[in-house]
Amino acid sequence: MKVIVVKDYQAMSDLAAEIIANTIKTNPSCTLGLATGSSPIGTYQNLVKDVKAGEISFKDVKTYNLDEYCGISRSHPQSYYYFMHDNLFNHVDIDEANVHIPAVSNDHLEEDCKTYNDMLHNATIDLQLLGIGGNGHIGFNEPGTSFEQETFIVKLTDKTRQDNKRFFNSIDEVPTHAITMGIKNIMQAKRILMLISGVNKADTVVKLLSGNITTDFPASVLNNHPDVTVIIDQDAYSKM
Repeated sequence: MKVIVVKDYQAMSDLAAEIIANTIKTNPSCTLGLATGSSPIGTYQNLVKDVKAGEISFKDVKTYNLDEYCGISRSHPQSYYYFMHDNLFNHVDIDEANVHIPAVSNDHLEEDCKTYNDMLHNATIDLQLLGIGGNGHIGFNEPGTSFEQETFIVKLTDKTRQDNKRFFNSIDEVPTHAITMGIKNIMQAKRILMLISGVNKADTVVKLLSGNITTDFPASVLNNHPDVTVIIDQDAYSKM
């Protein structure tokens, strides 16, 4: 695991975008695994600037997102489908046919899981972008999730729902379930890039970098991956 400590969120976003842009320049038809949440927003803003400046193109890039909420439509402002289009896809030259985000039909959730899992089996993710939850979750793989888990429907913990409450009007509006890539899917990416910022993630960083690998802290599995880069800002690194 390669750890890079940078000054702040902006510096983290700048470096992450540079790594992703270089991946696209090296292989214009690469496959990216993408994440949502506050961590990658600055990275996506930088990538949009790169496209507008003519430095990179998403024309042949394929993308797979980590997860999606169950129980809300794709047009809902808090769906991850909406988030990705609002923050990235609507502003770059990507082919919509190359965008893959779990479809959630509510009536056929197990079928939706299998469909997305089959897609992932047929893809090779060159670079997977990740954030990390306060409890170490990656995607929606909560503590206790098997490292062999593939795409599944997860019941969100109270902690994760509370963490995400700020995006909704009330806790009652926060979805109770989501579909997520499993840890096994995530670990099959060739390279992994994790972004961690903010003093509220300081304890999380201590656990991640302790080297102790346990399902109680899902992100600890990344210590087993051969090519992981973690970019951490000084606030998040403050307890090391």
